[in-house]
Amino acid sequence: MKKNIFILTLTLIISSCNNDKKLSGNTIEIAGVGGPESSVQINKDKNTIRERFSAPEGYTWIEEQQDSFGYFIENFKLKPYGSQILKYDDTPISTQDLHEAVYDIHTGNKDLQQCADAAIRLRAEYLYKAKKFDKIKFHFTSGDLVSWNDYKNGIRAFVNGNSVIFRKTAGFDDSYSNFRKYLDLIFNYAGTISLNKETNPVAKTSDLKTGDILITPGSPGHIVFISGVCQNKEGEKLFLLSQGFTPAQSIHMLSNPFDKNISPWYRLDVNSSETKTARYFFKPTNFRSF
Repeated sequence: MKKNIFILTLTLIISSCNNDKKLSGNTIEIAGVGGPESSVQINKDKNTIRERFSAPEGYTWIEEQQDSFGYFIENFKLKPYGSQILKYDDTPISTQDLHEAVYDIHTGNKDLQQCADAAIRLRAEYLYKAKKFDKIKFHFTSGDLVSWNDYKNGIRAFVNGNSVIFRKTAGFDDSYSNFRKYLDLIFNYAGTISLNKETNPVAKTSDLKTGDILITPGSPGHIVFISGVCQNKEGEKLFLLSQGFTPAQSIHMLSNPFDKNISPWYRLDVNSSETKTARYFFKPTNFRSF
């Protein structure tokens, strides 16, 4: 089980979306939500979010700078339209009617890359591709900071009771395969609580951008991340939302069963007391930015 060798006395506050379906009243399964079908044009032959999903009538996509995290997400390769969400063991999850796209990125073969980890994964992949190695660093739930620079230089974390100590036990290795081992370590010990602490609050809806996260820190907790933004002439924005989930499964973009006319786009408000997404209700609403 994820984080199974971490501090046992803190199991009730370990942050992950582990067991959300069983334990959290916020986790939902949508069925029979009424309303018209979406009028959004979906270009099923395209393989990125920005190319595949048109903005609703009257709206246009907001341009992202080519070196930004938002541009990286919006132009991330997707699997063919209609692809299923697969668990880490390559079996399909039971709910296949609440997503519109599946990211073309391997989940791994262990139950590690869950909800917070999906956001961490894409953030880390972006920084790795951009060669911003000094910025690849994440906190464990314990508060200990673990950087890719240290890990590639052979420094490893050892958990002992209530403490984490670091020792150099390996040689230099900056390969991508070693980078994935580093990420699996982060997935094992980081989560919604640590990610909430190391991100910054977004105070205005107008400031929301691709790459920002909507998060409930806790155990269970959950995260979705903004994966596209469009805007009309009046300045009103609509947003696409993506996520990972538990058990570890494909990163996927959500449909919007509550407003089918604009699905998969969502209307969001940072001041709302509750934000409903296709597979989870966030209460309170808590948007944050890397």
